[in-house]
Amino acid sequence: MPAPHGGKLVYRVDKSIDTSGIPEIKIDEDMAKDVENIAYGVLSPLQGFMCRNDFENVLEHMRLENDVPWTIPIVFDIEGDLKEGDEVILSAEGGTKALFHIEDIYDYDKKAYAEKVFRTTDAAHPGVKKVMEMKPKLAGGKITLIQEGDERFKKYYLKPHETRILFREKGWREVVAFQTRNVPHMGHEYVQKTALTFVDGIFINPIIGKKKKGDFRDEVILKSYEALIENYYLKERAVMAILRTMMRYAGPREAIFHAIMRKNFGCTHFIVGRDHAGVGNYYGPYDAHEIFNEFPDLGITPIFFRSFFYCKKCGGVVNEKICPHDKEYHVYYSGTAIRKMLINGEIPPENMMRKEVAEIIMSYENPFVD
Repeated sequence: MPAPHGGKLVYRVDKSIDTSGIPEIKIDEDMAKDVENIAYGVLSPLQGFMCRNDFENVLEHMRLENDVPWTIPIVFDIEGDLKEGDEVILSAEGGTKALFHIEDIYDYDKKAYAEKVFRTTDAAHPGVKKVMEMKPKLAGGKITLIQEGDERFKKYYLKPHETRILFREKGWREVVAFQTRNVPHMGHEYVQKTALTFVDGIFINPIIGKKKKGDFRDEVILKSYEALIENYYLKERAVMAILRTMMRYAGPREAIFHAIMRKNFGCTHFIVGRDHAGVGNYYGPYDAHEIFNEFPDLGITPIFFRSFFYCKKCGGVVNEKICPHDKEYHVYYSGTAIRKMLINGEIPPENMMRKEVAEIIMSYENPFVD
């Protein structure tokens, strides 16, 4: 099992802190997730929101000031009369509460931020849009979690110190992580099981949170994966738990960020697919593979998958490196096509989706986000 990123698993939780008399700042759900992920070590070695030196190093060099690899700014935007040395309570509607000790307040260039992280300043990019809507200054400093927020999928919620114990109890020395924001089709199963062949266990780690209209609902994703694992995986070889974080759609940089979080959970390997964390046409299909060459010291091994498809002549799911047959024999996995079949009440063919998974999806009156 790898050491946590930066060498030590962060744990910043103190539920005994008296908050009386401390001013309060309301935060949204996305910020609350960042707070809890810092507190429980998902974002180790961060102990709070980035101060100027770390922020600027991440933008320019994709590393923290101490040279530890890091690619995505974790920042807190502010306006008003806050000053360095202040303490405030961060409070979210879902119940999250944390003490924030402000060590640094600084200006930043939104266009430079967007260009470095997303490789574009196009406001049509969802990550760029979010940056452009941020407040004019950033505040850095340590946080301490006082109260955990409500989690409606609590039975699937494991923190890094818990997954590390679980993997150790299972005797897993090598663990591959698979990130998903979708229900599983046969292509996903192929990727997961191919990777699992070379390690002791797989950690299926769906991202739970805001979805765009037409995406599958979180509960549908989780239930469909439960059906897949129950029927087609050895129980001693697969674990599923959720990751509560927002998607930044930062393509290559976010692929590194996602790998770091899975390293903190105790994984030794991380599956990186085509156009990982991409959106639109802002990144090349394999840019998220190539960026790993810049981080030989990352401490988690990427497993790259390119194109995969069902080959009628091979009689199974294959990829471009092992199938010699013409494209006329290939059936590509189209999420749009599968979604259309499900909407029309059709169970997709077995070469596209397991029947048990399709039946779970179809058991919901509306499995999609409105």
